[in-house]
Amino acid sequence: MSTADDDRIALDLLDAHLEDLWRAAGELQRGDRAVVPEAPRELGGAATDGAATELLRWGYGELAGIPRSPADVFARSVGSTIMELRRRRSPWNAAALRLLEDPYVFLATGPRRHEDWAEDVLALMHREVPDPRGWLRIDADRTNDARYAVPTYPFGPPPAAGFRDRLHELEPAGAVTALAVMAEEWGDDRPVRNRPERDALLADARFLLDRYGPDAQFWTNARNAASDPARDFVRAGLKGTRVHGFITGAYINGLDLLEELGLIAVSGDEVGVFWSFGAY
Repeated sequence: MSTADDDRIALDLLDAHLEDLWRAAGELQRGDRAVVPEAPRELGGAATDGAATELLRWGYGELAGIPRSPADVFARSVGSTIMELRRRRSPWNAAALRLLEDPYVFLATGPRRHEDWAEDVLALMHREVPDPRGWLRIDADRTNDARYAVPTYPFGPPPAAGFRDRLHELEPAGAVTALAVMAEEWGDDRPVRNRPERDALLADARFLLDRYGPDAQFWTNARNAASDPARDFVRAGLKGTRVHGFITGAYINGLDLLEELGLIAVSGDEVGVFWSFGAY
């Protein structure tokens, strides 16, 4: 195994430990009992000096200084540490967090293993495959107990054969705006088109989609794209977007999922899924 592989494994272990701490801190905040896991005793596989080793040293140093009480301070400290670790791991992660850290979204990339890439999208919605490069995922529902009832929650997708009936192809410029508009919330009174950082958000969206290469294809469930594959979603705004549904209609944990906008990126070896949800 290469040093790069060792570094990635060590960083993955640190990230996983911080996520376990974050989950425990949330339970403590709610007044529940929680087992707070002990930190790994060693940094992991990083054996040489370099950026990954420095990041591991920083991460474990921050971890050692996190107060375990009160619960709200514990949660804030763990949350800020895990997000900073993810930002520092790659420029792609940093762009994804700048754009989509706050709204209710799903962001994941998986390997392209099937001629029908809808099968690979379904694998992502089922959380069956890892990111091929070890980069960031945004998936607040990965550990949601709603998945006991709906394994793909918050999705309720059709079989792979039914994907094409619910998707329309986008030109790359339209795909960039579809992703950038996901920085909005569905009830947002600060549309991206009016924000001073509008151009920076579009640049981050473009950078994220550049991952999939110059020959990538893009698909959306937005109905308007059927007649306008270059649709400017930023100018139109997220609110009121009409779509073909991919979300579940199940009412679970007091939430109705009523709105969505999806974007799928397809290359020869990767498939990316970006989805925005409106929940009430």
